[in-house]
Amino acid sequence: MDKLGVFLCTGCGIGDALAVDEVIGAATEKGCAATLTHGCLCAPEGLAAIRGAVSEHGLNGILLAACSDRAKTREFAPLSSEVPAVFRTAIREHCTWSHPADGEGQTAEDTTMLAQDLVRMGLARLNGMKQIVPLHEEIADTVLVVGSGRAGLEAALTAARLGKPVLLVEEASELGGQLAHQVSIPPEEPPYDAPIPNPVPGLIAEVKADDRIRVYTDTTIAKITGQPGQFKLTLSGPEAAEMTIGAIVQATGAKPYDAKNLGHLGYGTSADIVTSQDFEAMLSAGAIVRPSDGKKPHRIAFIQCAGSRDDNHLRYCSSECCVNTLRQVAEVKKLEPSIESAVIYRDIRAPGHMEHFFVGVQKTAEMMMTRGDVDKIEANGKLSIHLSNSLLGDRVQIQADLVVLAVGMVPQSADGELIRELIDSRHQAEHSESSQVRATSAKRADELKHHDGTEILHLGYRQGPDLPTLKYGFPDSHFICFPYETRRTGIYAAGTVHAPMDSAQAAEDGLGAAMKAVQCIEMAKRGEAVHPRAGDTAYPDFFLQRCTQCKRCTEECPFGTLNEDKKGTPEFNPLRCRRCGICMGACPERIISFQDYSVHMVAEMIKSMSIPEDYEEKPRILALMCENDAVPALEAAAANGATWNPWTRIIPIRCLGSTNIVWIAEALSAGVDGVILVGCKYGDDYQCHYVRGSELANTRLGNVGETLQRLALEPERIKVVELSHDEFDRVPRVLDEFSAELEAMGPNPLKGF
Repeated sequence: MDKLGVFLCTGCGIGDALAVDEVIGAATEKGCAATLTHGCLCAPEGLAAIRGAVSEHGLNGILLAACSDRAKTREFAPLSSEVPAVFRTAIREHCTWSHPADGEGQTAEDTTMLAQDLVRMGLARLNGMKQIVPLHEEIADTVLVVGSGRAGLEAALTAARLGKPVLLVEEASELGGQLAHQVSIPPEEPPYDAPIPNPVPGLIAEVKADDRIRVYTDTTIAKITGQPGQFKLTLSGPEAAEMTIGAIVQATGAKPYDAKNLGHLGYGTSADIVTSQDFEAMLSAGAIVRPSDGKKPHRIAFIQCAGSRDDNHLRYCSSECCVNTLRQVAEVKKLEPSIESAVIYRDIRAPGHMEHFFVGVQKTAEMMMTRGDVDKIEANGKLSIHLSNSLLGDRVQIQADLVVLAVGMVPQSADGELIRELIDSRHQAEHSESSQVRATSAKRADELKHHDGTEILHLGYRQGPDLPTLKYGFPDSHFICFPYETRRTGIYAAGTVHAPMDSAQAAEDGLGAAMKAVQCIEMAKRGEAVHPRAGDTAYPDFFLQRCTQCKRCTEECPFGTLNEDKKGTPEFNPLRCRRCGICMGACPERIISFQDYSVHMVAEMIKSMSIPEDYEEKPRILALMCENDAVPALEAAAANGATWNPWTRIIPIRCLGSTNIVWIAEALSAGVDGVILVGCKYGDDYQCHYVRGSELANTRLGNVGETLQRLALEPERIKVVELSHDEFDRVPRVLDEFSAELEAMGPNPLKGF
């Protein structure tokens, strides 16, 4: 951009804390075509003044030095469509609110110097920005729903009601999934004290009657290629077909945990030890009998957590088992009042309105309940259940004629990344020139062979043919902020394939996933990114002439945005992109740039910082902070009156994973005394908005230490800190502690070179 303007707001106490003329002077020295100060830039008068200056001076880029870009978004948003490039720098939160001139050990000079640097850095960023031209692609409206349990049925109906054509694909010959023939479900409306009729048959009828929904049964996915809005779908079944779809809801449900693994609970030793699914078939048939002799049982014992919450089986709670047992007990009382029911539990989990159901079943069914650990079940005529740690005593036995094991649920999913690893390992085992590699690959392939043939979606993605999953097999997602999203843009998980849940939750999940699928289609039409940079129309450009086929970008993108050609050159799918910049941080050749965010732009921001000589005792610290957690936490701290050292210069970045090592090198070689990166937490319970960004940044920076030592620089001059959005009280401490650590080390020896 060649004609830039700087607009400094003096409201919200900004003008009182700064030498305004000196801050404007920093803009003038950079050759700005126009500068302006105003007491309230976000007010109609302030916006009119901005528009007047833009028109008068023909500005094609403007810097708003005011409040955070997370504030006053509605007021300033129209400017983005009127001026080719707009950038906002948070003078208020990052400077004047957090660095009052009368603060301890702080002077008006320090605060003004900080504001000047923020303006210089903002101009450096603005100068490198290009006008954003959104993608304009032909986008398909159709929503594909895979699976027809309650979540899938609700998803199909919701998408259809929102005006979208729907393809509902079911592998079985009938719709309905696990619930299809269930006699009832737990209550979903007041007074919540008794089971209600199964709604699934009615939902199936609605789906079949809706002209916007096309149903395919006895059908599987043969292949899905492309990107959101342009997925190419191939079906395999009686009506093999190819078509283009816009977004996908995977609602393939869950299956019961294999009771053959539950020998310690007697399964397989007696025909009268059955699973809750086996027992449901008896209820549906209207006849409760012992499988061994066809006689009506006198007492049924229901054993909870059969394989769930068990380190040797399923470590997680399967969520619906307790309430489902209560429902089955109620159905037993209704069908055969003379049969006694006994429930043996570890904990009864019936949260929310299900507490009313728990009480209601206790009153009407007159069941016996006890907490206890089942040590074993012996079959000697009657079934003898041996309990320890029971409310009835430490070592007791309960007799029963029929035992029902409430087995947990296992998602009907496929781990796309491990399937890809299996394929790669087999290829290496067959074709590698190294005997050691062949042996190692063959061993790994053998370890992964149980994934062979498990594909569901058959995605044409370089990173694997199905969704990545968590360690228990549920599709990976950002479960805190974006519960429906998976790591494949435009593909949403719903129901029990997504997480353990009951029928009501599955219905809600299907509705939510369908709404996200429709939203994705509409945003693709506008060329906008989805979560978390929703509405962003910028996208990366790859200068492939300099690509060395190192494959770092295709490997590290958490969302499978990039495929590869036969040479290993990345093939960009822009509608899969989340705009995180992780590929930009990964690229050693720096060939990846966004119109408004690039390695060069941030490097220029770093170069524009003022670096005082060491004798002035004014150190400089560069803080690269994640815009999703770290920056909001910082700004919340400022809003609450927190302060921190005035030596830190903050550059918000999209994700720590977008950090390119060049930025660290630029900062230290320019004399910056230390670089701190603050981003989201990561690990099994990660909250990184881009899944792996913080983890990748830690890995990359772990390799920088040796380089620093060769340059006679302490590795401690670089620090990575993880924190969450709500830890705003911690941010000032983190910045001040790092400042104290650098002070103890002394100034950067490269300062002044």
